[in-house]
Amino acid sequence: MNSVTAIRGELLAAVRAHALRRPAAIALEGPQSALSYRELERAIGDLGAELRRHGSRRVALLADNGMAWALAELACLDAGLLCVPLPSFFSPGQIVHALRSAGIDTLLVDPRLSLPSPLFDAPSVPLDALPVLAGVLHRVRLPTPPAITGLHAGTCKITFTSGTTGEPKGVCLGIEEQQSVAAALLGASGADEDARHLCVLPLSTLLENIGGLYAPLLAGATTCVWPLADVGLSGASALNVHKLLEAIITARASSVILVPQMLLALVSAIEAGAPRPVSLRFIAVGGASVSPALLQRAIALGLPVFEGYGLSECASVVALNRADAQRPDTVGKPLPHVQISIAGDGEILVTGSSFRGYVGEAPRDRGQAVATGDIGYLDSDGFLHITGRKKNIFVTSFGRNVSPDWVERELCLHPAIAQAAVFGEAAPFNVAVIVARAPGIDAAIAAVNRELPDYARIRKWIAASAPFTPANDQGTANSRLRRAQIRAAYASQIESLYQDPPRSIQGSEAAPA
Repeated sequence: MNSVTAIRGELLAAVRAHALRRPAAIALEGPQSALSYRELERAIGDLGAELRRHGSRRVALLADNGMAWALAELACLDAGLLCVPLPSFFSPGQIVHALRSAGIDTLLVDPRLSLPSPLFDAPSVPLDALPVLAGVLHRVRLPTPPAITGLHAGTCKITFTSGTTGEPKGVCLGIEEQQSVAAALLGASGADEDARHLCVLPLSTLLENIGGLYAPLLAGATTCVWPLADVGLSGASALNVHKLLEAIITARASSVILVPQMLLALVSAIEAGAPRPVSLRFIAVGGASVSPALLQRAIALGLPVFEGYGLSECASVVALNRADAQRPDTVGKPLPHVQISIAGDGEILVTGSSFRGYVGEAPRDRGQAVATGDIGYLDSDGFLHITGRKKNIFVTSFGRNVSPDWVERELCLHPAIAQAAVFGEAAPFNVAVIVARAPGIDAAIAAVNRELPDYARIRKWIAASAPFTPANDQGTANSRLRRAQIRAAYASQIESLYQDPPRSIQGSEAAPA
């Protein structure tokens, strides 16, 4: 079965079935307008035909959350076109890298977003096939899309990681694995056609794309696709929790997907007297580890919180707690579409829903287990416990992957900084322990921050009392950092950085509310 046949036989077949049975039911809802299932089916077909008519084959999507984003992504599926969702919080260099490495010929872009100017020398052409898209997305034909040999067989989407280095990796996915995850999430959440899901993460995030758009469409439910600013999110991590609560209540949302820092903000606000959204029936939390104490606080407030675990290479979620199978301090049981095993060194291995390969690398055997890089175990009842990460990459509490080596390398390019150790695992922002070479550390950090995506930036720093060397066991003979030893040596000072008022560093993002 080719990818287009699979697409028409799965996700969009569900949309067509709902359009026939419940044509007036609302499929997509924005703050000012809505699309019924009948209107959605027609709009998908019309836009897909428009894209084909203009010769598009590989389409990148760079836009805010909204009905236009959802329509464009679904139209690519319907037309059998490659779609590459691009996070708006990517740096210009990361956007250019993604466009070039995927061989994109057409960019659908929100004109309110700034474009990396070196890539574009042709004027934007408004998309005018449908009134809902007019003035919202522009079609940009890339002047000279690079010639690449092709995609891994069955690829219909490339999702780029949030960037563990300066050049994020492109994960090639087919519709089958995405469909499997969406169906599994639908079963785990118990959503039905009366459900209302509010997207509060960027739709360019695979978790929201599949869990917040595909799964509700399978159920015949309503997906509320509001601009991110309307749900309180800006950049990769800045959050206005009062706007988030207002959006949940106004949308009458029965489900949302949150990263841990959002859950913390929500719990803290309700504990301080904000109203608890009574419509919520399922709050999925993932993207990074969640404190068991935070989960207990949420449960004590009556919030239906369910922690899960997944990765892009497995088309997102692979394990999830649910109402009939929940255990605190675990990420739940494996979903039915995957099998989880544990390697001899404790690494978690996943089979049953895997990607086709990375962009620019050899295709992979899809029967081969995906090595997650995470360490954990399955208990006697089949619940998955995550105990650590195999490599240095850490995940912020907003679910963004950061390689400290990358940020440290950029910091140490500046004359004022001799050495730097960056930390941020499960934290709302990144901090650094810095060995100074000369005055001007704040200015150096600000300069680096301006070149980094916001999730990788340094918000606060402390001065090291001595260089990181073999003599104090904080460095190796070949100048590599011993991170655990550095973290232990400065533990109390690092913790104080998350308690003190923010240090003002130009080029840093504001603290989440």
